[in-house]
Amino acid sequence: MDTTEILLEIVSPEKTLVHRMVGSVSLPGAAGRFEILKNHAPIISSLTSGEIKFVSGHNENRIVIKSGFVEVNDNKVSVCVEL
Repeated sequence: MDTTEILLEIVSPEKTLVHRMVGSVSLPGAAGRFEILKNHAPIISSLTSGEIKFVSGHNENRIVIKSGFVEVNDNKVSVCVEL
């Protein structure tokens, strides 16, 4: 495991969409877009419609969502979304 990575888990009511180690996650927060990197302070935030972007290796991935929420704690990013 790369020491600069965080665990990203994205779930919808239907299934798990992502469960992997990533370098960063960018989310469409209710107060604006924000980015999560390793050792981010614990937060809980609602999400608005937009794209979740995450970097895994050299690839940037995107998931379009309608809404959701995120919890960040101890280098784990847990996201529940409505697609």
